[in-house]
Amino acid sequence: MRHKVTEATQGLTAAEAKGLRTAKELEGHLAWLDTFTPAALGVLAIASGIYTYLGVSTLLEDTGAMSFFAAVAYSIAVSVGIFVFWSYMLRLLPSMRSAAGFIGLTVSTIVGSLAIVAMSSWLNAAALAGSAAVEQHLDYTVRDYQAALEQSHDIALSGQALGREVQRAREAFEALADQERSGELSGAAGEGAVFRVLTQKNEELRNLEGQIAGQQPLIEAAYEEGNAILGRMRALTVAPGPVEQRSVAFSEESVRLAGVISNLNQYSVAPLVSRAAADLPASVVLPELDGRNSAVRDAQSSTIASVLDALDQRSRTLKQAADEVLALEPPQETAYNPISSADAVIRYAGSFVPSWSGAIAIDLLPAILVFVLAIAQAAIRSGRDGLSIEETLTLADLKAAINAMKDVEATMGVADGEIQRRVAAIDPEPLVRQDAAE
Repeated sequence: MRHKVTEATQGLTAAEAKGLRTAKELEGHLAWLDTFTPAALGVLAIASGIYTYLGVSTLLEDTGAMSFFAAVAYSIAVSVGIFVFWSYMLRLLPSMRSAAGFIGLTVSTIVGSLAIVAMSSWLNAAALAGSAAVEQHLDYTVRDYQAALEQSHDIALSGQALGREVQRAREAFEALADQERSGELSGAAGEGAVFRVLTQKNEELRNLEGQIAGQQPLIEAAYEEGNAILGRMRALTVAPGPVEQRSVAFSEESVRLAGVISNLNQYSVAPLVSRAAADLPASVVLPELDGRNSAVRDAQSSTIASVLDALDQRSRTLKQAADEVLALEPPQETAYNPISSADAVIRYAGSFVPSWSGAIAIDLLPAILVFVLAIAQAAIRSGRDGLSIEETLTLADLKAAINAMKDVEATMGVADGEIQRRVAAIDPEPLVRQDAAE
């Protein structure tokens, strides 16, 4: 035996001897690592289960015993599933020798990892960053409401700017009325037919101007109220305490703010000015010409026709200005939709990359161990491939083999003695003849 082992060892090349030593060293390391790998895997599975329980608890509306046991059952199932899955992969994938088997188990590992992320990692992320994600949702909602309030206020102010157009039109007709009173317009001084037409339109425009001016205090009051509500909503976003309770108060304030924005949209005078501009030339009540003679009446008729042309021109100008305000894009309808922490971390995942990374890493870290173990096993097989059993025996293996052979011989000797004893008990003569022959 010793001669054979010596010959086998002498027959190894330097590369083969180095590969064999490397394989033996790796096997020793793996044997030591295997003593605590299951325990480490169990700790990771339990930690993931705890965070999963915290995440599930945020999804269950009921806080009774049934919800508690449901959350506990789900978290335990996650822990067991993670431990069993990675235990399978740690044992089976590194042992695969064929490419088909290795590829198949690798695909299974990927599918299982996706399943773990789906059932556990997003809940872990909800436990780690759920409150912060809900607060971010509140902050984004405040920004949307602020943008809607600002846009509604700008549109309302643009409508108020139409008051200057109405004022210029009124002042123009007022100046014409003064000219007509003095006789500079139609040539007939006094407050005749032309003067009455001009006064009629002047009063209509004055009333419209008053309505526009009356909206200004309402607009400013609504804008101030909206800003006050926004201030309270911002305070709720960063206030201490459970985010669920703050969300309830935030929802109440958002309803008030939506009403303020709706009122602010109604305060725009652009539709009113547009309708008034369309009615301006159409609502003229032509008075009876009251000139002393036909020449004066002809002059009045001509002046009224010019006034109607001026009305039509002013009407188009006002309507165009009002249509420009009406063409402004209205604010997008904003409404606060309460959201759970689990949904919030998914919607705003880009803002919580570290939390997502930690939540996924605690579940998929064993995948790294699987591939490390697969590489180590491949290196061990590479160091042993092409060598016979005699060439891979070490001194420790040889001692163990010799001890095993001694144990086998001792066991066989005991067995032979027992057989002879039983035979002698049945027929002692064969033993006498055997002793005589000896």
